[in-house]
Parts: sequence; C-alpha cells; structure tokens
Amino acid sequence: MTLLKLFNNSNSKNRHTVLVGEDDFLNEYLVDNLTKEAEQRNLEKVIIDCESDGLDELIASLTEANLFANERLVIVKNPFFLTAKTPKKFEREVKQLSEIFSHVAELEDTIVMVASYEKLDRRKKLVKMVGANFNVVETKIKPYELLTIVKAFIANDGIQISERALQTLIDRSDQVMDVVLNNYLKLKNIATDNKITEDLIMRNIDMSLSQNVFAILEEALRKDYRQANERLDDQLREGTNPVQLIAIFQNQLELLVTAKVLAQRGRDETQIVKELSVHPYRIKLALRNRSSILHLKRLLLQLIELEYKYKSGVYHSEKFLKMFLVTV
Repeated sequence: MTLLKLFNNSNSKNRHTVLVGEDDFLNEYLVDNLTKEAEQRNLEKVIIDCESDGLDELIASLTEANLFANERLVIVKNPFFLTAKTPKKFEREVKQLSEIFSHVAELEDTIVMVASYEKLDRRKKLVKMVGANFNVVETKIKPYELLTIVKAFIANDGIQISERALQTLIDRSDQVMDVVLNNYLKLKNIATDNKITEDLIMRNIDMSLSQNVFAILEEALRKDYRQANERLDDQLREGTNPVQLIAIFQNQLELLVTAKVLAQRGRDETQIVKELSVHPYRIKLALRNRSSILHLKRLLLQLIELEYKYKSGVYHSEKFLKMFLVTV
C-alpha cells in the first residue's frame, strides 16, 4: 500500500498525483517511496524542476513521443504555475499546460507534481483542471496524527520499533514531522537487525530544547528542585536565552491550564487532543499533572512579570529563573 493513502481520504482513481504541503522533506520522502514502487514496475524516472529547467522543458517532456512506448514516472518539482505567484510572461506556457492536463488520462506516463507550498490558487482555470484530472493529496499532518503516520512509515520500511521507542523518537524530535523523519533515517542507517530500540534513540538523538525545558518545569512541579536547577544550568551554559526559556515555560503552563479547563468541562482526552491540535502524549502528561488551575494561572502571571522585569533591566542575571523554580 502506497504511503500516500495515509493522507488521502478520497476514492480518486486518477493515477496522476499532486502533493500539496509546505513540508518539503516529507514530500520528498513520499516521492522517494513512489519512486521505489515505480522501480519495481521498471518505470523510467524523469525529474523536471520548473524553476531551474523551465516550463518549456516540462511541456516538451509531456508531449514528446515516447519511441519505445514505455511508461515513465515524471516527477515535476516546484510547479509554480499552480500558485497565485505565476508571472504573466508564462501565459502561453500555462495555456499549453491546461490543454495537456485536460487530456492527461491519455498520457502513458504517470505524473507526480510536488507542490511544496501552503496552498494552490484554486481560482485558476489550470488548478481546477488539475483538481479534476489529478489525485490532489494534502500532506499536512495534525499533531495528533503524527504517531500513526510515523508508525506506518517505519512499518513500510520493514523496521521494528516498540511503542515506547517510537514515543521517545517523536518526543526527541519535538513532535515535528520533518525532524522525526530526519532522525528516523539516521537511526535506520545505524540500526542492527532492522530494529530501532529505545537505547539506540537515546544514545544518538539528543533531547530538543523544548523537551529539555519542559522537563525543567515538570521536575519543579514535582518538587525535584535539584534536578530542575541542574537542567536549567545546562541550558544556560549552552547559551539558551532567559526570554526563550520563559516563552517555553509559558507555553507549557498555558497547555496545562487549557487541558485542565477542558477536562473540567467534560471533554475526554481524545476530544482535548483534537480541540487543541497537539500531540496526544502532551495531553496525557497535562491531565496527569496534579497542580490546581489557580496555581498554574498564578505561575503564568508570575512569568509575565519576570519577563517584563528582565527585559526592562530590573534583573541582570539569570538567577531570577532559579528563584521562580523554587516557587513552583
């Protein structure tokens, strides 16, 4: 099963595809998966970059007679003609492409356009034509979908990983898809027996800044001040700015407060995850936290005041952060 099915809920039977989404690393990963499938079918691969090769090269490639009548996989990168920022000088080429795409079902080739943009200009006639004749797949991932999708990617490669190890990988990648994929590919290359273990992840993937700072506040909330201060000292030695630390503390506290308020209003864990659009594991931890909503709100107000005093020069060193942790 192609990995594209993870992102595509339609029943489109179009064999031509457009990948739409800003995560270029993810799009390239999906294209690589499609390429491997094409190689199994002995398809020739042709790559055309519209920005560097030009639209005339794309048009020529799609209209040229294939002397050996072999199907090709034509990968079209940077199809800027699908966006609102298409220069007027390309009007002739756009018209030609509209004509080609209106009869794209007749082509022997399989076309995959990689549109690493936030969105397409759906007002355009050409984009409407593409929408009617291509399988348009949005490669945008909601945080609560991340675990399922990454798990499917790893299984597709025949790699074994436990639920706990997978969660560690995602946490250490800061719940960001392209970082997860980058770290996964690194681990895949050094894994033995096609197995990624939690130990392998912890030895080769460092904790992210957010994860480290989240751990500081979590330990302080558990009254483990020694460990919290040691982590804080590590971050300061590594050059993390106090304002940056405060911002992450605030983000963490806001999540705790919001999750607890929604739980009080009768939302279950799954509903909170979807409503806040964050990773499920973060919500699970938030709901486990025993601090009262009132206490967490007081800490938020305290952080706002500390940030103001630091920026205005009242505090000249980072010691105020240690004082804050003691009050947590």
